Order: sequence, then structure tokens, then C-alpha cells
Amino acid sequence: MNSIRPYLVRALYEWIIENHCTPYMLVNSTFPKVDVPQSSAIDGQIVLNISTNAVRYLHIGNEAVSFEGCFSGVPHKLFVPIRAILGIYIRENSYGMLFDLELPFEDNESIRSKDSDNLSIPKSKLSHQNDGPSLKVIRPNFKIVK
Repeated sequence: MNSIRPYLVRALYEWIIENHCTPYMLVNSTFPKVDVPQSSAIDGQIVLNISTNAVRYLHIGNEAVSFEGCFSGVPHKLFVPIRAILGIYIRENSYGMLFDLELPFEDNESIRSKDSDNLSIPKSKLSHQNDGPSLKVIRPNFKIVK
């Protein structure tokens, strides 16, 4: 069965855009094949502004999200495997969804059952500035949207 994650990411992205809000994506920057500016990551995580004003050529596929964006005025091509996405949420009110941490192994279930206590998302303190995906220190406030 296909993963539900890419469908949820696309649906939440569309919902956020239709409500004229700013979509932010929380990413595990240490996941294999993630190509993001590591200098902007904190505690193995990075928050990316994926709004239409902040990125170009956004593609949310079943295997990965790719786009072009600027960090400190320098353009970058970014690539994020779907399994590396930890959440997508609205910048303005923190409504959104967090996903389970995925391991870079095909056999996630056997590893998850052995090591389930070690699979929590680090409690990084993230914030955002208006000039693109950069970070300051505050704690995010996620709310469950039903």
C-alpha cells in the first residue's frame, strides 16, 4: 500500500494556500538524500517556507518535494524525500499536522517495535522570519485540525 504522507502534504498545502496563509514544512534535515542548507538547520530539523512567494518550481510528488528557494539571498535547489517531512503547518496560527518520525530503512516496523522510545522528534525551538526560511529560538505551537 502507498504511503498516505504525500497525499496529506498536498492536501494540507492546498488547504493552507486556499485560506491565504503561509505553509511551513518541518523537515528532518539528517534524513538520507535531504538536500537543504544544513547551516540553517537546528537540532537536525529545518523549517521551510513553501509559500508561492517564497519558492519556485514547487513539486510535491509521491516520493519527494522539490523546489528552488533562497537562504540569506542565495538561491538553492532543495530536495526533501517525503519520509523526511515531519510536519506541515500554517505560519500564522500553527494549525497543521505532525507526522511520525520515519527511519531511512525499508523495514521500519521491526525497528520501530524494538526502539520505539528513541523515535520521538527532538524538541527544537523554532521560529521564522519574513525574509525566507530562517530560524530563531521559540517553541512551536501545533494544534490538531480535524
